Amino acid sequence: MGTSENLNLPGKPRALQTQRNCRVVSPAFYNFPAVQFLEEFMSQAIPEKYKDLFQKRAFASLATLMPDGRPQVTPVWCDFDGDHVIFNSARGRQKDKNVRRDPRVSLAIIDPENPYRYLEIRGRVVEITEEGAGEHIHKMAKKYLGVDKYPYGQPGEVRVLYKIKPEHTTVMG
Repeated sequence: MGTSENLNLPGKPRALQTQRNCRVVSPAFYNFPAVQFLEEFMSQAIPEKYKDLFQKRAFASLATLMPDGRPQVTPVWCDFDGDHVIFNSARGRQKDKNVRRDPRVSLAIIDPENPYRYLEIRGRVVEITEEGAGEHIHKMAKKYLGVDKYPYGQPGEVRVLYKIKPEHTTVMG
């Protein structure tokens, strides 16, 4: 131990190829049926125990991908229709441009009452529509701001709904 080994991984920066003070754990250490169950469980739709986060004023941190592959993260209001996680934005914003080009996204929703409880969702935007987006932003304003009408709309702004199909979830707490 205490020495560095070059793992010689092609395509990885040298800094990522170095292992320090690490032990190799025998595969016998793992309970493979339990690991397989957890992987299946975590890749299903939103776990029932975490659906309450969509009823709370829990902001989601939405990660999209810039054209050069760098992540772009922004806080969003979110909703759940039973199958899709929904967020609302305005046409032409960076997240709008990003998901139209590359639909892969990730969200982290942290429980406002317990910051050690969260739901992470990875998936794809499977639908982008303007239909119902105006009504939806008012619904979200009621939930997050306690007002009947979204107060920050701009003249000429076109609201857009984005529906995310969850492909993988991770939970804590």
